[in-house]
Amino acid sequence: MTRRQKKELQKYQNCLPYVEVKDNNVEKALSLFKRKIKNSGLLKELRDREYYEKPSIKRRRRKKLQKLRNKYTD
Repeated sequence: MTRRQKKELQKYQNCLPYVEVKDNNVEKALSLFKRKIKNSGLLKELRDREYYEKPSIKRRRRKKLQKLRNKYTD
């Protein structure tokens, strides 16, 4: 990888999940990438934004989730 390519990658490393393939081990890199995506919450956000949700319904859903969390923490 050239110096210019590394500089370009560094620009996006902070805002996007990034995985470097080492020793041609694509399977390991893919599993690491999937884990990073899952932990970052990016996939959940994409699913939430797939369809428009009215603000009133959004509040209702959040309240319901909050009650559910409180039920299991007590």
